[in-house]
Amino acid sequence: MNAALHSPVPVTLEWNGVRLEPLAPHHADGLRAAAADGELWQLRITSVPTPEETDAYIDKAIAMRPSRLAFAVVDAASGAVMGTTSFHDIVPELDRLEIGYTWYARSRQRSHVNTTCKLLLLGHAFDTLGCAVVGLRTDIFNHTSQRAIERLGAKRDGVLRHHALRRDGTVRDTVMYSIVRGEWPEIKAHLHYKLHQSGGR
Repeated sequence: MNAALHSPVPVTLEWNGVRLEPLAPHHADGLRAAAADGELWQLRITSVPTPEETDAYIDKAIAMRPSRLAFAVVDAASGAVMGTTSFHDIVPELDRLEIGYTWYARSRQRSHVNTTCKLLLLGHAFDTLGCAVVGLRTDIFNHTSQRAIERLGAKRDGVLRHHALRRDGTVRDTVMYSIVRGEWPEIKAHLHYKLHQSGGR
């Protein structure tokens, strides 16, 4: 069994103008600013914290280690926090983890940021940690997220009915996706091609 996945540790990943830093209390102001770009906490289908909840959001993410490793998504040139993403539901016995808890400031959406983040995270998961499978999940009503996951090349595994609470107290169905190790080389090539077609940024 892969030792790195047994004992995952916070790591900094950087490429293509994006740096993923282990989420820490000093990211709080930047995370608040990113969430305020579009008032993302108003969206019922995501778990973006309100300004008042941001410190607790970070503390909770850190407390979930080692089953969750949260990152601040940072603009490498300016140091501005653009959002956050995580490895989560890490199961060493299965060489499996998931990528989620992902959101970006509205001005950074539909840019190179998400594709770059996924290349960094998937590359670390498959090439460094030796994962056999990487999962992704989203709300049944988050059609934008579903399209983004499908554009990565992930396969839709199914829907978990009555699966999790939303912030407004309603219960959501969760759409599950996955990428297995053998699919990674083609997906990696496809994501690099997409970035090239868009000028890389």
